[in-house]
Amino acid sequence: MNTHGHGDHVAGNEDIRSSFGAKVVAHKLSHVSKDVGVVDGDIIKVGTIVIRVLHTPGHTSDSICLLLDNKLLTGDTLFVGECGRTDMPGGSAREMYHSLFDKLLKLDDKVEVYPGHDYGSRPSSTIGEERKTNYTLEKRTPEEFIEFMNEP
Repeated sequence: MNTHGHGDHVAGNEDIRSSFGAKVVAHKLSHVSKDVGVVDGDIIKVGTIVIRVLHTPGHTSDSICLLLDNKLLTGDTLFVGECGRTDMPGGSAREMYHSLFDKLLKLDDKVEVYPGHDYGSRPSSTIGEERKTNYTLEKRTPEEFIEFMNEP
């Protein structure tokens, strides 16, 4: 399951597909060669595991987070203490604002956060901890957030 189409997240897709007969899952907007295109709210079942897709554009237009049980796989949308860049092709600070504040921060504080990269002080966190300590999640208007994300 690809959280977005950047090379560091999709590099092994074809090997895994051919070695294990796995299906590649990505957002329907993704340019990635996929077997299953998903959209916000879709449910994916892998055995007894139920995964809910949250479309979280901002880092890229095809960014998704995956919620299973009380665990959130955030890709490059939300890191421990930070959020993903929005200054690369397909990025949007306005969309990132809505993904963070209108989707992820609506989740319960106890939801565990597992980012796609270990850039923070620890490899995982919770929504509640990020709400309290992540400087990118400080209360801002959308315009203030866009200005903040555009600072060098």
